[in-house]
Amino acid sequence: MNRLWYHVVAFLVVAVWGSTFVFTKLLLLNGLTAAQIFVLRFILAYVLLLAFSLTRKHFRLLSASLKDELLMVGLGVFGGSLYFLTENSSMNYTTTTNTSLIVCLCPLFAALLISIFYRSERLNGIQTVGSLMAALGVVVVVLNGHFVLHLSPLGDTLAFAACLCWAVYSLLMIPVNKRYDTVFITRKVFFYGLLSMIPYFIVRPEMPPLSVVLRQDVLINLFFLGFVASMLCFLAWNWVMKHLGEVVVTNYVYFNPVTTVLFAWIILSERITVYFLMGTLLILTGMYLCNQKVSKRRVDN
Repeated sequence: MNRLWYHVVAFLVVAVWGSTFVFTKLLLLNGLTAAQIFVLRFILAYVLLLAFSLTRKHFRLLSASLKDELLMVGLGVFGGSLYFLTENSSMNYTTTTNTSLIVCLCPLFAALLISIFYRSERLNGIQTVGSLMAALGVVVVVLNGHFVLHLSPLGDTLAFAACLCWAVYSLLMIPVNKRYDTVFITRKVFFYGLLSMIPYFIVRPEMPPLSVVLRQDVLINLFFLGFVASMLCFLAWNWVMKHLGEVVVTNYVYFNPVTTVLFAWIILSERITVYFLMGTLLILTGMYLCNQKVSKRRVDN
């Protein structure tokens, strides 16, 4: 029953992250840039998580060693600033479809990268078929019957870079999850994610007017992105990684476009097509095949 609960939490996190595209779009329409949205949501998440950490009995400021602290820096850069910058920048040079398609295929990159360093995490034949089937489902959902891709070398390269960033984040989570608790790791991700954004804002010093940030609809969207989609979801994501394994949990990213379409249908009244249903079925079947075998090899902490 506990293992089922971990899978439910992983799915719920991806469902929330799928909705962030919609809430981010609403903030973009209010005049905020992607970099501003990232910084504001991470500041909110870090402040709330730091306040919570200070109430705990054993508050920890630094990692046990310089090597571990550098791993935390890597998590903040690859899972925070660099990931969001490459993903959002790619949409300035290529289509949203291309970006979504490439980024949502990151489980394949993560599985390949992790298998290079950890033999125990390698996929077997059934798991590989399941992962490829889920990836095909993502393609069907994202393309939505329009099987034409407009290639853009720079934009597509940035999207692949974002995909690789998340794969590296998943890889780096393996050693730190063995030595530190989820709250400490997540707080470090937010801190170094924000710290590594300083060079970007030195080059492009831009922050939204206070009058815009304090508007009720903007505050509500920022609170959702900062508290729910960042703080709670990163905590939950890192927690289930500790119990199910990085490969299994990263595979849930395949559900991201499904939840995005559902929220766009609910909030923006966008249409659901037969391709969405076909792709969702492929993703569900692929995830079943992939998780069925991997979970048996993982022992809960």
